[in-house]
Amino acid sequence: MLTVEKIGGTSMAALKEVLSNIIFYKEDHIYNRVFVVSAFWGVTDLLLENKKTGAPGVYHKIAKHQNFHGNLHDLTLKLKEINRRYTDLGLDVAAADEFIETRINDAQHYLENFASILASGYVSQDSILQAAREILASIGESHSAFVLTNILQSKGLNATFVDLSGFHDTKLYTIDQRIRHTFKEIDLAKTICIVTGYTKGTEGIMREFDRGYSEVTFSKIAVELKPTEAIIHKEYHLSSADPGIVGIENCIPVGNTNYDIADQLADVGMEAIHPKASKPLEIHGINLRIKNTFDPAHPGTLITTNYICPHKRVEVITGTDKVVMIDVFDPLMVGNAGSDLQIMQIFADFNLSYIFKVTSANSISILIWEKHFNKKLVKALDAYFEKTTVEKMAMVCLLGTNMDQPGLLARSTTALTESGVNIKSAGVALRKVNIQFLVAREDFNGAVKALNNALSESI
Repeated sequence: MLTVEKIGGTSMAALKEVLSNIIFYKEDHIYNRVFVVSAFWGVTDLLLENKKTGAPGVYHKIAKHQNFHGNLHDLTLKLKEINRRYTDLGLDVAAADEFIETRINDAQHYLENFASILASGYVSQDSILQAAREILASIGESHSAFVLTNILQSKGLNATFVDLSGFHDTKLYTIDQRIRHTFKEIDLAKTICIVTGYTKGTEGIMREFDRGYSEVTFSKIAVELKPTEAIIHKEYHLSSADPGIVGIENCIPVGNTNYDIADQLADVGMEAIHPKASKPLEIHGINLRIKNTFDPAHPGTLITTNYICPHKRVEVITGTDKVVMIDVFDPLMVGNAGSDLQIMQIFADFNLSYIFKVTSANSISILIWEKHFNKKLVKALDAYFEKTTVEKMAMVCLLGTNMDQPGLLARSTTALTESGVNIKSAGVALRKVNIQFLVAREDFNGAVKALNNALSESI
């Protein structure tokens, strides 16, 4: 049984549990396993920017033509501090320190050259900065993969460090070509592979997928190796609702679902897997299991292509309070076949995709992520339409592979009404795998709780 498995950054920070709960949990299944690892928790934030707050990392010093050497020095100290945490697990700290010193020194040399080229003003800033971003991103995964490999080797395992960062490789491979070339000589039955979540390729994995790159590497390796199962180890279960909102006692792990629901989850920011990573798995018929690192006995959530729940129920209640609604009004819209097209073209010009849209005779309301909102968008819309209104909102969703049941919508709206939540807008597509309610931001948690309480018997 061959498995390709992904270990996230938060789980990687708990290496003791990774060893006991994942790698050694089934002692008869050590080899024929490929582990794609993220950087240790918080490291990529220091290299690029904080994923949640946007706080700048080393990359932004370079982008602003500022001195970045101090930041790289601090990063080296941080990674050495991480190394020392794992002495008792068998890590050769001296070897790990030497590895990261060499890697960061080499990266610094490249980045200094980039800074000089940027200062000349003769080349495109975008291409140089993208290359800098790629180099920086690769450091975190190379470090974590080296550390885990070294620990496993110290325990007598035949562990192979698979560094896909191509740091000193001048061959012009695409991402797929690099993966294929790297694995063709590895006997998977006789080794456990620890692989960097970053892969160097001519198309640029950061350019194509940004911070979702480690899951894309994981997906591409799975497609290449065709495992029995692909597995992602996270620090939590994929649950019927957010335990932090409804309480862990009021939700359950999702046992089975399909890739359509995985896409719906990603659309509202609750990623079981990055949508650009899930699609190749779906197309190639590779089953994906989401497991909780800290609950190894639980089978987790199995995501397959064709799963349909045998009985009607809501599988997940989720949503986000980080969205804004853009309402475009014009009395000339009624009967005009081109209004929607014109609005969508303006959104495309700003490289914006939406996650909800509803129309009436004279208005079209579109929901986007707040972080993607640009005030210039309103100006562009106002140039063609009478009035554009922007309002901060939250969206709560009911998701399920088989939840088309009489009365579900009525029970949901009643639950929200009785809890004092005003529904600002709502929508459901014909396939009925996602029912969406737009509410005020301050009502988000209350809406999730109300729906969970009202529908818990059908989950």
